[in-house]
This record gives sequence, structure tokens and C-alpha cells, in this order.
Amino acid sequence: MLACAIGACQRVPNAPDAVAKPLPIATAAAAAGDDLVAHGEYIVRIGGCNDCHTAGYAERGGDVPTGEWLTGSPLGYHGPWGTTYASNLRLTVGDLDEAEWLAYTANLHTRPIMPDFMLRQMRERDRRAIHRFVRSLGPAGEPAPEPLPPGRVPPPPYFQLVAPAPAPPRPERRQASADAQNGQNPVQ
Repeated sequence: MLACAIGACQRVPNAPDAVAKPLPIATAAAAAGDDLVAHGEYIVRIGGCNDCHTAGYAERGGDVPTGEWLTGSPLGYHGPWGTTYASNLRLTVGDLDEAEWLAYTANLHTRPIMPDFMLRQMRERDRRAIHRFVRSLGPAGEPAPEPLPPGRVPPPPYFQLVAPAPAPPRPERRQASADAQNGQNPVQ
């Protein structure tokens, strides 16, 4: 979701031959032939995991060394639910063996803006691949900041997410409502 919003704001190159080249698989385990690790890296790349869970990833156009991936971010997401921060997945995954990770992700329900439904709907093989890839990176970084409750303004940096105001009733519905209050049957 966020990746699409950020991507929509990016300038598109004019040159027709300006095609993004795929980045090489960077992990030693993937190079050694662990297909699940390579598949996990692919899912992390295309699934937008880095957009939130890697500080500066979107701002740098994805040009972040793999060694810096998934260590969380100080950027808060502030809305009616309070403020949430993208977790350090390298520490989270490092604390879970594969069976625990599969159970955790199959039942994950988080606070906004994490699209947990996407993770829950993934095939087990894909979730297993993510686990193996993230574990191959090793632990790094610090835990994410604790979430803040509603009503507390977070320190910068943060995104302010505001729900749109409800749309006013359409004119024909207002007239039908007024007719009903006056005991008239509106013409259908």
C-alpha cells in the first residue's frame, strides 16, 4: 500500500531504454544454493517489506545494502489508533524458529499500517522462505520504538494518517429523507 503511494510520486525516466536491472541475490546462503533463501529475498523485495521495515529504503530508491535491510525504522505512523513503528524483523525472526514463525505469521494481527492480512494469506512455503532469508541476514539493529497510544503526538519523523470526512448525503437521499419525515412516500 505504502509502496504504491510512494511509487506514484516518483518521477519516471523519459528514456524508453531506462529499465531497472534486477539486483543480485546478496546473501551467502542464497549463493550457496538455498532456493528458499533466494525465494525469501525475492518476496521481501517485491512484497514491499523494506518500504517500512528498512530505514531510508524508499527515499534511496531501494539502493540500500542488504546488510541494512529489515532492521526497523524510527518513522512513526500516526493515526486514530495511536502511533506504530515498523519492527526490526531481524530481531523478531531471530527469536523464532521456523515452526514458531509459521504459527506467528499464520495468526498475525497487528496495528495499522502493517498489511498483516497479506502475510496471513501467503502460502506456507513463502512464509518459510521469508523466515530463512531474514535468518540468513543475522541479527542487527535495535528494537523498534514502542507504539504510542491515541492522543499522544509522536516525536518526528512520522506520517500523519487522517481518515477522510464522511461524504455529505446525496441530494436525492436528503429529499427522500425529508419526504419520509413529512409522512410522504417518495416516488421510486
